[in-house]
Amino acid sequence: MNKISLEHITHRYGDNKVLEDFSFSFEEAKTTCMIGPSGCGKTTILRLISGLEAPLKGIIKINETVATENENILIPPHKRKIGFVFQDLALWPHFTVFRNIAFGLKGRKTEKVSHQVTQILNLFGIADKAKKYPHQLSGGQKQMVAIARSLVHQPEIFLMDEPLANIDVKVKENILAHIKLLQQEFRFTMLYVTHDHQEAMQTGDKILVMNEGVIEAAGTKKEIENSSNHFVRSFIKL
Repeated sequence: MNKISLEHITHRYGDNKVLEDFSFSFEEAKTTCMIGPSGCGKTTILRLISGLEAPLKGIIKINETVATENENILIPPHKRKIGFVFQDLALWPHFTVFRNIAFGLKGRKTEKVSHQVTQILNLFGIADKAKKYPHQLSGGQKQMVAIARSLVHQPEIFLMDEPLANIDVKVKENILAHIKLLQQEFRFTMLYVTHDHQEAMQTGDKILVMNEGVIEAAGTKKEIENSSNHFVRSFIKL
């Protein structure tokens, strides 16, 4: 069980209102894609769910347990069983691919770490890059490593903040296919932020269209395509 609920969330950066009385529940073991213009609150939602930030007001529940209440983070980020891939991949330049992926497993037995890292390297088709350093990889390979690092510890919730924005379409499709296979196996809940409405339509079980901190529409691909909302139709060019 890994359902996520945001209840009456209000959040600002200085005088800039990002979210105001925002409420939504993300379905467990499904992929929800969030789309909308820059500054509409997509990344803020991911950061609040991960526990990297706390809202001014509101409650965030993970598995029906209150993780954040108003400005109080009750469950710290490292205990939320969350994998987070940022747009800035933040790979360790002085670590090999193997060590970058293994970093999230520190403290576990060496044999188990080796097995898990090797397994996910094989799943992503980059086992031959294990001894390479980030500067020796292509952009797509770096993306694979960052995602593998976040998934190797088998999180219950997986958050992606536009990490594939500048990747070739074919490489992007390959990465997303790998993630979907892992999701089917481990049944994690995925929240995927993107500016690309076509990518969202292809990837999401549910699509959330946002504008200025407000949900303009939420539903399946078919429901979004049939939306009568003017902003939605304009944003996804229906």
